[in-house]
Amino acid sequence: MPVLDERLVPIFEEVLSRNPGEAEFHQAVREVLESLGPVVTKHPRYADSAVIRRLCEPERQIIFRVPWVTDNGKTEVNRGFRVEFNSALGPYKGGLRFHPSVYLGIVKFLGFEQIFKNALTGLPIGGGKGGSDFDPKGRSDAEVMRFCQSFMTELYRHIGEYTDVPAGDIGVGSRELGYMFGQYKRITNRYESGTLTGKGLSWGGSQVRTEATGYGTVFFVDEMLKTGRSGLDGKKVVVSGSGNVAIYAIEKVHQLGGTVIACSDSGGYVYDPEGIDLNLLKDIKDVQRDRISDYALARGPKVSFVPNGSIWDVPCDIALPCATQNELDADGAASLIRNGCQIVAEGANMPATPAAIRLFSSAELRFAPAKAVNAGGVATSALEMQQNASRDSWTFEYTQDRLAEIMRSIHDRCLETADEYGSPGSYVAGANIAGFTRVADSMLALGVI
Repeated sequence: MPVLDERLVPIFEEVLSRNPGEAEFHQAVREVLESLGPVVTKHPRYADSAVIRRLCEPERQIIFRVPWVTDNGKTEVNRGFRVEFNSALGPYKGGLRFHPSVYLGIVKFLGFEQIFKNALTGLPIGGGKGGSDFDPKGRSDAEVMRFCQSFMTELYRHIGEYTDVPAGDIGVGSRELGYMFGQYKRITNRYESGTLTGKGLSWGGSQVRTEATGYGTVFFVDEMLKTGRSGLDGKKVVVSGSGNVAIYAIEKVHQLGGTVIACSDSGGYVYDPEGIDLNLLKDIKDVQRDRISDYALARGPKVSFVPNGSIWDVPCDIALPCATQNELDADGAASLIRNGCQIVAEGANMPATPAAIRLFSSAELRFAPAKAVNAGGVATSALEMQQNASRDSWTFEYTQDRLAEIMRSIHDRCLETADEYGSPGSYVAGANIAGFTRVADSMLALGVI
């Protein structure tokens, strides 16, 4: 494990003692702190001002009860969260995740990552995150509606277009956002479309927002390839997951000439040597809400389904982990390296474990972290906020061009910052330092608040 700069050790120890049992949050904080040694050496004001300590402590943590009634009349109780982490650059901005694994540590890790991700976009948005341990899988539309309405009945008092702007994440798509926005509108008696992003196109949403995280991931990878005077044309790509991020990463890879040969869900992965049939995958996952094994059945004998297997065993040129945190461990990393993978870019939030990242670094495999790679989703959310504020609507082509421009800028900023601080070619160091310095400078300018 990399050694922390001695000036940062007490800060990390304080994070551990004040946030017991929150392993994902500890992991996210340490990953950033490991990059900051050269920064506090070059600019001691960051260490002397306690700005790093303040960055590690959320401005506000909200936990609330969410009672709701099932179709058969049973009362259920879930727990809701919103962590408003840092607003130095603008209103808190970050998604809502509905999944049984959600607890305070997950929300804090996501919110902490969101601070730097949002800063990298160059747009005026702070960092926050939220969600619930509610599982929408297998629930009827009516049950999901009742849960979302109960969730928003508490959350509405904490959000607003100038305060905190949630969006979707795992388990929260246009259906859930629609129910929540409807309840927000009913309670407040105001049509504040800028209060939520990821909305449907007919009620204030932005073109490309659905595709943005997946598309942005691939735009970033394309920029990585261009530094070596290459491109996606002819590349074999593996994408973990089969949700929103994965589906639109697959779509953009195919548009740019690559071939995605495998994708997955929690039950296993499919290997399709001719390339994933995207229309079929969208129908199975978005329309029928079925499993990835059903894709293999529909495609026939030329496609294999591997239950509970590791998708990282599939030989590829590029790997895009797009499912969930810590899905790519040391064993998976070793398989990718052994099979000649050239690039790993995180489409999900913190999907690679620290051990996997260390292996990539020692093997000189090019690795790019989530806070840079998957920033396209929140960047397009910010573009949606711009359109809502001006009562405007942009074309798909114009919005996609803006997204590509933002991802190109993030890529270049990462490399330039890594060079400046003595870590040439390190996307991890570049992303962490560039995001940190932008937020820290704003915090110092605003005083001790």
